[in-house]
Amino acid sequence: MAEAEAKWRRTMKALAIPPEILEAAPESPYGFPAAIWGRPTEPIDSPSRRRALEALPQAGSVLDVGAGGGAASLALTERAADIVAVDENEALLEAFAANAEAAGVGHSTIVGRWPDVAPQASSADVVVCHHVFYNALDLAVFARALTVHSRHRVVVELTATHPLDGFNDLWRHFHGIDRPLGPDAGDAIAVLAESGIEVDTERSERPSMWSDAPRPAVVGFVRRRLCLAPERDPEIDALIGDAPQRTPRQMVTLWWPGGAS
Repeated sequence: MAEAEAKWRRTMKALAIPPEILEAAPESPYGFPAAIWGRPTEPIDSPSRRRALEALPQAGSVLDVGAGGGAASLALTERAADIVAVDENEALLEAFAANAEAAGVGHSTIVGRWPDVAPQASSADVVVCHHVFYNALDLAVFARALTVHSRHRVVVELTATHPLDGFNDLWRHFHGIDRPLGPDAGDAIAVLAESGIEVDTERSERPSMWSDAPRPAVVGFVRRRLCLAPERDPEIDALIGDAPQRTPRQMVTLWWPGGAS
C-alpha cells in the first residue's frame, strides 16, 4: 500500500470509538440528523459552487455523493436539469427529494454507501461530494469511483482539519481518554496524488454550520457523538458554550477532471 494511503487508513482507524463505550451508548453516535442536514439552504457563493457551475453545461446533470439534504447539488439548479443524490441515510434522501421538488429540478435518489452503490449510478456532467471524505477509509477507491462517474469535473469540499478534532477535550472530560487528531485535507490531497489524481485546490472560510441551528439540536448532536445519555445535556451545554455557533470553518475545495466518456 502506498505511503499516504497507509497513513490515511492508520489515522482513520485510530479514531474508532472504544468498543466498551460504543456498546454502552444509548444511541448510535454515527450519522447526521435530518432536522439539520436535511433542511433547505440558500446557495452559498463558495469556491465549491463556482467550480461546479463553471464545468456544468446548461441543463446538465449532477451526481451528488453523500448528498444529505442536497446543499451541494441544489446550489447548482441555475444550470442543472437533473440531480441524482446518493446517501446511506434514507431520512436525508427524503429531505433532499422534498427540497429538489420545491426547487423544481429533476431528481432521483440512491440509498447506500459509496462506492458500494456506485454501479447503480449513471455518469453525470459534474460530480459533487461535500464533507464525506473523512468517512472514507479507502479514500483512493472512493475518489476513483467519483472520477469514472464524471464527464467534466469532480468537485469535493471538506474541512481543512478533521471535524471531530474539536471533540477531543470533551472525550477527555467525559470518558477520560485522549483521542488522536484525525487526518486533514493535506493528507487527503496526498492520497489522491498517490493514486494519480492531481487536484486544484482553493481554501476559504465560512460561518459555522451551527450558526443558525436550534441550541437543543447542537447539544444533542454533540451528546450522540460522545455516546452519552440525554441527562448529560446541561453539562454539555455549559462546556461547549457558544463555540459551535461562532467558530468559522476553514474549508478546502478540491477539483479535478472527470473520466467518464
